[in-house]
Formats: sequence, C-alpha cells, structure tokens
Amino acid sequence: MPPPAASARYPSPSQPSGKSEVTDLKSQLRQLAGSRAPGVDDSKRDLFKKVISYMTIGIDVSSVFGEMVMCSATSDIVLKKMCYLYVGNYAKGNPDLSLLTINFLQRDCKDEDPMIRGLALRSLCSLRVPNLVEYLLGPLGSGLKDNNSYVRTIAVTGVLKLYHISASTCIDAEFPATLKSLMLHDSDAQVVANCLAALQEIWSLEASHSEEACREKESLLSKPLIYYFLNRIKEFNEWAQCLILELAVKYVPSDSNDIFDIMNLLEDRLQHANGAVVLATVKVFLQLTLSMTDVHQQVYERIKSPLLTLVSSGSPEQSYAILSHLHLLVVRAPFIFASDYKHFYCQYNEPSYVKKLKLEMLTAIANESNTYEIVTELCEYAANVDIEIARESIRAVGKIALQQYDVNAIVDRLLQFLEMEKDYVTAETLVLVKDLLRKHPQWSHDCISVVGGISSKNIQEPKAKAALIWMLGEYAQDMSDAPYILENLIENWEEEHSAEVRLHLLTAAMKCFFKRAPETQKALGIALAAGIADFHQDVHDRALFYYRVLQYDVHVAERVVSPPQQAVSAFADTQSSEIKDRIFDEFNSLSVIYQKPSYMFTDKEHRGPFEFSDELGNIPITPEASSEIVPAQQYEANDKDLLLSTDEKDDNKGLSSNNGSAYTAPYESSNISSQMQELAISGPAASATTTQSSFDFDDLLGLGLSTASVPTPSPPLLKLNPRASLDPRAFQQKWRQLPISSTQEYSVNPQGIAALTVPQSLIKHMQSHSIHCIASGGQSPNFKFFFFAQKEAEPSDYLTECIINSSSAKAQIKVKADEQSTSQAFATVFETALSKFGMP
Repeated sequence: MPPPAASARYPSPSQPSGKSEVTDLKSQLRQLAGSRAPGVDDSKRDLFKKVISYMTIGIDVSSVFGEMVMCSATSDIVLKKMCYLYVGNYAKGNPDLSLLTINFLQRDCKDEDPMIRGLALRSLCSLRVPNLVEYLLGPLGSGLKDNNSYVRTIAVTGVLKLYHISASTCIDAEFPATLKSLMLHDSDAQVVANCLAALQEIWSLEASHSEEACREKESLLSKPLIYYFLNRIKEFNEWAQCLILELAVKYVPSDSNDIFDIMNLLEDRLQHANGAVVLATVKVFLQLTLSMTDVHQQVYERIKSPLLTLVSSGSPEQSYAILSHLHLLVVRAPFIFASDYKHFYCQYNEPSYVKKLKLEMLTAIANESNTYEIVTELCEYAANVDIEIARESIRAVGKIALQQYDVNAIVDRLLQFLEMEKDYVTAETLVLVKDLLRKHPQWSHDCISVVGGISSKNIQEPKAKAALIWMLGEYAQDMSDAPYILENLIENWEEEHSAEVRLHLLTAAMKCFFKRAPETQKALGIALAAGIADFHQDVHDRALFYYRVLQYDVHVAERVVSPPQQAVSAFADTQSSEIKDRIFDEFNSLSVIYQKPSYMFTDKEHRGPFEFSDELGNIPITPEASSEIVPAQQYEANDKDLLLSTDEKDDNKGLSSNNGSAYTAPYESSNISSQMQELAISGPAASATTTQSSFDFDDLLGLGLSTASVPTPSPPLLKLNPRASLDPRAFQQKWRQLPISSTQEYSVNPQGIAALTVPQSLIKHMQSHSIHCIASGGQSPNFKFFFFAQKEAEPSDYLTECIINSSSAKAQIKVKADEQSTSQAFATVFETALSKFGMP
C-alpha cells in the first residue's frame, strides 16, 4: 500500500517539520475558535496538546497566542489548564500579548466552578507584568473573600506575588492586614498556613524601612499566636507543621512552665511519620531547654528513640539526613548514645556515604564499656570489598585507640592489620601506628617488632612511607636495620616524587645519625647534599638548615632535631567549638549535612563572583576554606613536624625562609635561638671558628661542599610568551582534564598586600611577567584568580589557581601544566613574579 500524500500525513508532535506546522495549528485553532459544533472540545484538546508539546521542546509557538485566548472560552477544565499553562509561559516575555489575556482571566475569576476561579486567579497573578498590576487588585480582593477555601489559598499566594511585582501597590491595598485577619479567623488550615508564610516574607522585607512592619513581625512571636498555631498544629499538613515549628523555635518562653506547656503540646509530633516534622520538633525541644541542663539531657534521651526509628525505616537519603543530625547530637553527648552503638553498625546494602557516617558515629560513642564490641565490628569492615570503607574502618580503630586509656586489645588488632598483606590496609595502619606511638610510647617495643618486618619497597603511598620513615628515625636504636633501610631510600632520592617523604627522610637521617653515627654518616651526607640541591623550596630550606646547625654545634643540632621524646596528650580537633555551636544553632538545615555553618556556603562574599566557579571547582574563599587546601609540601597538623613534641611546638618560635615557610624548633635559651637565627642568615662562614670546623665536618659527611658558600639551586630558565592567548572554554576543559602538578603556599610581601585593594592591581602586575588572568573575583580580605601562561615558541600551557588572603598574607597556589617536567620551573617563575608585587 503506497504511503499517504504529504497533505494527509500528520507528523509526531515531538518531531515537527518546520514553521508550516505552527501555521497549520494557527489556522485550525482559528476555525475552532467560534465553533459550537458537537465534539469541538475534543478537537481543541488535540490541538492544545500539540501546542503544549511544541512549547515543551523549545519551539516558538507565541504566534498562536491570540487563537489560544479565543479558544479559551469553554467550560472544559482540561482546556482551561492547558491554556493557562501556555499563557503563563509566554506572557512575561510578551507583555503586549498579555493584555489579550486579561479579559478572559478576569471573566474566569468569576466562574461558578471554584476550580476554574482558582486556576484563573493563579494564572493572572503569575503573569508578573508590572503594567498589569492594576488588574490584579479586584480579583485578589474577591479571592480573599471567596467562599471556597481553594480560591482563598490561591489568593493568599497571589498577594505575595503581587508584593514582589509592586510592593507599594500591595501595601497601599492593605492586603497584609487582610491576610492577618484570615490567618486568625479562617477555618481552613491551608489558608492559615499560606497567610503565615506570606506575612513572614512580606514583613521581613518591609522591616528594614518600616517600624510598623517590625512590630507586626514581632507580633508573630507573641505567646497568644504561638499557642494558637500549636493548638491547631494537627490540622496542618507536613509543610505547614514545619513552618509553625520553625516559628516556635524563635519564641522566647516567659518561664519554665511555658517551656513544659509547649513541649507537652508537641510531644506527639516526635512520633510523626514525616522526618522533617520530627527534626523540626527536635529542634524546638533542644532550643527551649538549652538553659536547663538536666532537662536538656532528658530531651536527648527522649528524642533518641524517634530518630533511631527514622534511620532504620526510611530511604538511604533520609537515613543519611537523620544520621547527620544524630552525629551532631552524638558529638555533643556521646554518653547518651553509648548503649545504642549497635544501631550504627553498617549494613551490607547501605550506600558508602551512610557507612562512612556510621563509622564516624561509632568512633564518637566508643567508651570503656563498648570499645571491645565496636572495635571487633570495625575490624570486620577492614576486609570490605569497598576499599574506601576498609580505609575508614581502620582509621576509626586508630581514633578509638587514641582516645582510650586501655589500648591493649586495640594495639593487637592494629598490628594484625599489617599481616593482611593488602597495600591500602598496610598504608593506613602504618599512619595510625605512628600516631599511636606518639601518644603511647610505651607500646614501641611491640609495634616496632612488627613494623621492622615490613619492606619499604611494598609501600607506595606518601603518608604511609613518611610514617615508616618517622619510626625508622625515632626508634633507630631498636631497629637493627634502620640505618640501612634509610640508606636505601636516600639512594633512590631522585625517584621519590613526594616532598613530604623527602622532608621526613632528612629528619629521620638526622635522628638516626645522633643514635648510630657510624652506620648513618654516609647516608646523612648523601641526604643533605641531595636536599640542598632539591628544587622543592621546603626540602632545600630544611636540608640547608640542618647542614648549618650541624656546622654550628652537633650537640645543639641533636637538641633541636631529636629532643627527649614526650607523649602527645591530645591531637588537634579539625573544627573549633565555635563552629560546632554555630552548626547546632542551625539544626534541621543544610548546615548539619555539610558540617559547616550556612555563611560558609551561602553568602556571596564567601563564594566570590567567579565566572567559571562552577566549572573550576567552586572553592569558597574563606579563611576556613583556605586552611582546607593542603599544599603538596604540607601534611596534617598532627604530622607537620614530627621532630617536635606538642608542648614544644606551642612554645617555640620559627625560623622563616625566603618563601615564607616556617620551621619551629625547641631552644634552651634565648642565646642559642639568636645564634641559630644569625647562622641561618649569615651562612656557614659567619666566623673563623665556624669556617675551620666546617672543613672537618664536610670531610666527615663526605659532602665535598665549599664552606665559603652553599649553592642555592637555580631552576632551569623558562621563557614565557608575552602575547599568550587562551579561549575560556579551552581553559575550562584543560582545567578539568589536567592533573595537579604542584600545590604550594607562599607568603605575600606587605607591599603586595597593601597594593591588593582590587583584583585588577595584581592582574596588571602578573601580565607584565607574561602571566595572564582569565577569571578573578572576591573582595578584601579574600581574592581568587585563575591565571594562564604559555611557553615561548612551544604550544605548552600552564594553568594556575591563586587564592590570596590579605589578612594572613598567604597565597595558595595550584598549578596544572601540559608539560609536567617544567611545572616546577613555572611555579618558581610564578612565585618570583608574585614576590615582586607591590615593590617599587
């Protein structure tokens, strides 16, 4: 059978053939506009569906606006809905066409059917065309007095829309007063809830310039109104209940009886099936009893059961949200939840994000009574097929060991992990054993006997290798092979890419030298020579510092680098108590999920107006965010300088290097401190005595270095193209694809900080050094830049993210490069250019 003629074919609405389709629709709608024939509504439905389909897939059908309005004269509610949808979509972009809709919408607002009245009023208020505001007043006034609750509900929302179109018109028409009257006297709970939401928003916006609005806003928190809402709370839906409970949180009770009355009214809300209502009620209970310590603790006991029930009965997403709030409560009162630790055991079918949160909670609630059971469970997770969960479980065991006094069984479990012969398990365990030895040195014999059997060749992760090297240096006298293992690692210095590991090698070689000098002499000489020639600034500075302090006095060097070992009493917390209290105040919000106060992820001054913020990481430039960016040469605060004890770090001052890095060292008197600082500045040839002794010392170590001057490594020259250009899209694509070549922190000179009042000042300066800015933003004290540069005569790009905090005078630099081999050279060029900023 031959296909039908082109005129007889009707293409799919989702695949229109072109403008002719819209023209055909227009003519067909015009024919049906005035028709009263039987079945005409069915024909209109088919055409309306085509129009809506075209509109949905992005085809412009605004040319049929007039015909759609003419066809709207019908009692078919389905046609009305589709017509209102069409009108609402095109009215704002075509204000002139919107005038065509006023008559039929106003007519529908008086229809006998309350559904049509409500839909018409909603569509009329949704036009949001300032020129049509005068046409809204009459229908809104009638809608607020309508006998049907649905129409009144729509009218209340329409008042809020009118306020955002023209605030003065809304206030002059006295709509807020009408809403207040409805809120207090209407029998329908949804109308009351909409009135409350609208009045809160209107009076909050008006309060900045109207004393009357301030008084009205405060009146919402009066005792009669609060009790009026709470007594009716069962009538409202979940959304409205949460709105009322948020209002109750802000209420200040007059006395303890007032508090107990409110809690009695809301007691049954804790058993609600909706998690949002339960969390909102919990927040009310917690905030009301903050000043009543005993009652506050009883509240924890009361809310525990409903929250644990929600965790086990909801979806994974709901479980995570409830668990996040439980985690906040567990941290504040771990003893309350200590007996319920089994609720936080991981299930095999749970998502990894839920498991991670449960591991954190198990760590927080561990105490003397449940530690054995919790650690036994955590050890089972170490063999999990999910490597990340296995790592987290090992870390959890380590954290529990660090916070307990009786760690006998836990140490045995940790050492058993080393026998599993899994790289990631061994790596995590070594880091934890190192921390454990810092707090419990008495366990060194048992730990070192096991760690000594681990081959350094099987450890690839930098943190784990650094931990092993630290133990080799700290306990060199107990490990017979320590000097030879260190010597092997030092001989492969060039193959070690982690600056963290190279820094630990220098320190460990020094410690081992003081304990077993004959066996370590050669290795230390090689390490110092390699360190001084290292292109990484921190490695170079530390090696040079060690070299000079050894020249000055070996005994002083030993007191500096390897002081008597002292147990660390406590490790630093990652969050301050102030931040935690702020998060608690924002209970039942995203702050709890993100584990940071709302100002860190909402306010513009902390986000920064960056053109490519979504594409390039969207890192908030706050002091807190800056501290989270860990440069390659830095490591965690607990590990930052393993040659010092905690007490000494707090008491001692640092020696600053040229790039702003600071090294702290214990000093026995101000005399030694001043001599060492003078030595670090003047060099090994500061005095005749020092010069003479340095010859002997160089011979001892076999360095063969001239004492007249210690050479500073000169990185290879890198010439940049002054006329470099890069398309923003190409920048975004490369930034996503390229790995990070180097991450460092620099100090910005005071002149540069003074000159950095606006981003443009630094942009011009860097451009003079052939480093160009493609995006920038922020305001004092936080600035963020994205720079790019190109190698001269070669198609090689260098991309740089620079975050500068002018209050701390620090710059966080992240470099990505097409040529990884020259990225360090570019980082040096960038640092040099930045160091000259603000200089005359």
